[in-house]
Amino acid sequence: MTYSGAVKVGGPADVHELADLIISKVAVGPMDNNAYLLRCRATGEQLLIDAAADPGTLLQLIGDDGIASVVTTHRHGDHWGALREVVDATGALTYAGRYDAEGIPVPTGVPVEDGDTITVGRVALTVRHLVGHTPGSIVLVYDDPHGHPHLFTGDCLFPGGVGNTWGDTEAFRSLIDGVQAKLFDRLPDETWVYPGHGADTTLGAERPHLEEWRTRGW
Repeated sequence: MTYSGAVKVGGPADVHELADLIISKVAVGPMDNNAYLLRCRATGEQLLIDAAADPGTLLQLIGDDGIASVVTTHRHGDHWGALREVVDATGALTYAGRYDAEGIPVPTGVPVEDGDTITVGRVALTVRHLVGHTPGSIVLVYDDPHGHPHLFTGDCLFPGGVGNTWGDTEAFRSLIDGVQAKLFDRLPDETWVYPGHGADTTLGAERPHLEEWRTRGW
């Protein structure tokens, strides 16, 4: 079946099958968060992005093979609501941005910064640090050697705009400058975007609207 990224709370996961990586997307919780399970085809090792809510749903998705690690994209509670239960059940190593780790009640095993690498089996994910939605938000870039890049953006980039900065002009400027410099300026239009809530998009679909976003201020 063709991957669409359209999921709903209580519904099945949608699975994006790549040459070296299998990405399963599921929606959880009262705030309709997305969680992503990444599985390395070569080794079977798994990594979860955002143990947001509904630990039973996430543990069912993870299955008997368990996970080696969990990455939390930022400190907001709707992105780590099930983290304690998932870590307790799996023994997974925890990653988060260095400048958000103090705001996540489950201890961060490996605080990461811009340019760091997180691996799942033989697959490497590059960390990009973006300031604005929170001080330590991170996004993950998988540069697929067999195709286009894949980008897990947490709450920093969505279809139609960057993440919420609650009317803070400096925070908005920081976030949109970072998104442009570290994502749009470095990655091609074909880059697939997996956000923390809602539907997927591509950088190409969003690129024409960057100046519009700057003008409106959110």
